[in-house]
Amino acid sequence: MKNRMINNFLVISCIGINDKLGLRINKDFFTYHFDKKNKNDQLVSEILSFLNKHNVELDKNFTVIINLGPGKFSSVRVSLSIAKGLEISKKVRLYGYKGSDLKIFNQKNIEKLLNENLIEKKLIKPIYLS
Repeated sequence: MKNRMINNFLVISCIGINDKLGLRINKDFFTYHFDKKNKNDQLVSEILSFLNKHNVELDKNFTVIINLGPGKFSSVRVSLSIAKGLEISKKVRLYGYKGSDLKIFNQKNIEKLLNENLIEKKLIKPIYLS
């Protein structure tokens, strides 16, 4: 996989613990931290609002990177469903990563995930907390 082709991306790390979004667009990096309960109910609108705020155009050149867990079942499933919906409806590229591979949520560490090929295209086996 050539991760050098991943320029603009959205990172969804909503696993029920310390949830946040990260966005790199035109080499700028932005984060959004959730401070609400019942995030799952509002996650789609929060993501769309975050993308609209930064004038993001979702298309085949945009990538969504999702935290596959470990995390709470409903949070991981909702995040995966939203990411899969963006892939189907907007034709974005979709990748996942294991939460343990991203210790600190910042641009440097996310780029390390990309450069060290720690993201994967197969999203079949999310990791849930029991």
